[in-house]
Amino acid sequence: MILRTLVLVAVLGIVVHSRSIQRDQNWWNHATFYQIYPRSFKDSNNDGDGDLPGIIEKLPYLVETGVNGIWLSPIMESPQVDQGYDISNYYVIDPRFGTLDDLKLLIIKAHELGLKVILDFVPNHTSDQHEWFKASENRTEGYEDYYVWRDGTSDKPPNNWLSLWTGSAWQWSEKRQQYYLHQFSKQQPDLNYRNPKVHKEMKDILKFYMDLGIDGFRIDAIPYAYEDDQFRDEPRSASPVDPNDYSYLEHNYTSNLPETYALVYEWRKFVDDYAAENDLDSKVLMTEANADLNQTMLYYGTSDGKNLGAHFTFNFLMIQNLNLNTSNAYDIIQMIYSWIDALPDIYSSNWVVCILYVGMKQRQHKQSLIMSSLFQIGNHDNRRYPTRYGAENKDGFLMLDLLLPGVAVTYNGEEFGQEDGEVKYEEGQDPTARDPAVFEQKSRDFERTPLQWDNTTNAGFNEGAKTWLPVSKKYQELNLKSQLDETKESYFQNYKALIRKRQEETARLGSTNIWALSNDALVLRRSYEGKHIAVAFKLGWKDNNEQETVLIPGVSCQNGNVAIASVGSQYKRGDNISLQSLVLQPHEAVVIDIEC
Repeated sequence: MILRTLVLVAVLGIVVHSRSIQRDQNWWNHATFYQIYPRSFKDSNNDGDGDLPGIIEKLPYLVETGVNGIWLSPIMESPQVDQGYDISNYYVIDPRFGTLDDLKLLIIKAHELGLKVILDFVPNHTSDQHEWFKASENRTEGYEDYYVWRDGTSDKPPNNWLSLWTGSAWQWSEKRQQYYLHQFSKQQPDLNYRNPKVHKEMKDILKFYMDLGIDGFRIDAIPYAYEDDQFRDEPRSASPVDPNDYSYLEHNYTSNLPETYALVYEWRKFVDDYAAENDLDSKVLMTEANADLNQTMLYYGTSDGKNLGAHFTFNFLMIQNLNLNTSNAYDIIQMIYSWIDALPDIYSSNWVVCILYVGMKQRQHKQSLIMSSLFQIGNHDNRRYPTRYGAENKDGFLMLDLLLPGVAVTYNGEEFGQEDGEVKYEEGQDPTARDPAVFEQKSRDFERTPLQWDNTTNAGFNEGAKTWLPVSKKYQELNLKSQLDETKESYFQNYKALIRKRQEETARLGSTNIWALSNDALVLRRSYEGKHIAVAFKLGWKDNNEQETVLIPGVSCQNGNVAIASVGSQYKRGDNISLQSLVLQPHEAVVIDIEC
């Protein structure tokens, strides 16, 4: 009996020990990622460019914000034609950012602080300065088909395919006497994924960085990985645009092909197997897939669940479709539930009911807890959200972004409300906007200006060297340091409070209800085991300058307590307020704790 007991204890001891080191395969679920644009984040050596040592210096700050991980926009060696999205060597860090040793140190320091590190992975194309391309252009044995080459004459491309950056997607090579495909700039030749060697190269790159400790990858421009192997002309679209404009054609043969989805599923299996074989937390994949909803959802995997894809894919609906001059609260609701409707059931564990009111109609939907945030409000390719949605609406949209279920991504500077910078055409760096006629409309430089840390020289970005893009003139008043005082209301203090609120069970596990109460007011409610978190927000768009009285639907109690209030709100944290007749001024938003 004693022997049996000892054996049982020993076995239990083993089981307990095994559980104590069990890896977290769902650490990313409901995480908040902080996107760092390295060149504009922090310049540690005063050369005008942000760098990896600058990021290391600011890791304690990122821990203070409460985020779970950082995503680094491209840092690999590059001629910087497209700000690092034209990679010339996947295994070398671009000298302007530092060295591979700097990256290793960043990973170590981040992990010590509990932060995960995600890298931007650019697999669709390389720089034309990459050794693979040079070898391919020279027809070096083994590299002939690393890129998409096609016969033609110097004045007649192989077909009508267009570049996303306007004009033909084909570039003539005098050296090789053939055309190569480039769906972006001519300095970004497309890799040929019909060549098994390219598949192996990409997996080797993923493994190299996972061996260093990288926790996952954001996969750039994935829809364009494969093209039609028959090279058929694409059909004309209905858009009344210039024939050189990308939207002039329907892109049936150059984007979102079945082989592209299979490639993502292949990579998902590869990173899953790597984590399992090395007893590690899961390595996540995020996909940037700018496609219609049905096409986008396939990046999660096949509907039968046999093939897993990205852990989550970015939702651009709000960035692309929401406009303060034409949109209203009903449009916001429509964008949210269209994403919910499209998500395949097979990838949705812990389903809860989501009820959305559109006009007088009630719609009931399932809602997943493993999807990305329902809308992303900003990134390095779009004007900063306070500029797009109105600076006075900073808090309201941030409340929605962070309290909707799923993963959230914060673009650096959003946490304290940084707005677009001021960049003259002569100062611009964006290759997509080198025509003065389109600079103001197309340039991505405005959202990429240096981070505004404080009101010292160059906003604390560096010690005075000329910055790669000009520092915004707003930095004297709009900077992080001015918002660090926890006793004063500020966008940053609200951001931190929202991150803490995200970690509560009600926000992580609760059901989701959202209502448009009028053209200008909406309410989001999360509910779990008798507790509720509500967001009430009046947009104040289209000259809606009158106050509005709203209610929080679906709760039995009469009052709640203000947890977070927008900067300048009439309400303060802790205020007890009516849930049946809540008065909101234009642009005012509050987060309310309710228990009943």
